[in-house]
Amino acid sequence: MSSKITTHVLDTSRGRPAAGVAVTLEGHDPKSGWSVLGRGATDADGRLKTLLPDGHALTPGFYRLTFAVGAYFRVDALPHFFPDIPIVFEVKADEHHHVPLLVSPYGYSTYRGS
Repeated sequence: MSSKITTHVLDTSRGRPAAGVAVTLEGHDPKSGWSVLGRGATDADGRLKTLLPDGHALTPGFYRLTFAVGAYFRVDALPHFFPDIPIVFEVKADEHHHVPLLVSPYGYSTYRGS
């Protein structure tokens, strides 16, 4: 089983999954701001399926995934522009949300996956 929020990071500059990227998941409360809900790192296939515990219900609201891509590129001493990539998205229903990230040293793209 996997969490209701998952991600997959692909390194488009190398044409392969981005393994070992640290990811933080936060939820937003209008009164108290952002709070950490989960952390992890992508596996050898660039996937992270364990940000939330099994059975964790998603409440409607804003969530943020932050990808530590600077550290990923520094491992191979690659110059890069973005140290971290935060992606804020809105959950409207308690269903699975997959948020992939396509990354290179000087750009990125994301979308709602399946």
